[in-house]
Amino acid sequence: MSEGSTVLKLLAFPISILTICLGVNTILGGHITPGGGFQGGAMIAGGVILSLFVYGYDKIPLDFSHDFVSAVESFGALAYIGLGLIGLIFAGSFLYNIGFDAYNLVPNFIQTIFHYPDVTNAGIIPYLNIVVGLKVMVGLSAIAIAFYQFKSFEEEGDEE
Repeated sequence: MSEGSTVLKLLAFPISILTICLGVNTILGGHITPGGGFQGGAMIAGGVILSLFVYGYDKIPLDFSHDFVSAVESFGALAYIGLGLIGLIFAGSFLYNIGFDAYNLVPNFIQTIFHYPDVTNAGIIPYLNIVVGLKVMVGLSAIAIAFYQFKSFEEEGDEE
């Protein structure tokens, strides 16, 4: 791989960190503002991808090993299914908003566990945004990492 410029290497990591912070802000405020899990996850993945293409997979300052990606992807899927099944068990509907029980179907002790402490009374929507953000972040980052590794593998084959 060709070496990038020094200015690019100096600015890429701070810009990546700012992009990741903006993505986290979008995820956490997604229940009251435009955006949410998918948009925030894509923003975080954009920060990771910027660092990946500037520094390379071997020297990237963000640790995105296969084990980390696999663990976050699994956690995101299981948490999403778990939140859906809790709604199905206690209210009879998959992904029922058990934190804000509009129809009084959920017992109070379950409702207090999943009640998001916000004036908008969003229930489980912020938790779903977080889980979807994790899934999107890992999915898009994994695609970019795979493409990058395929490209570097192809360039190594051309050198021989």
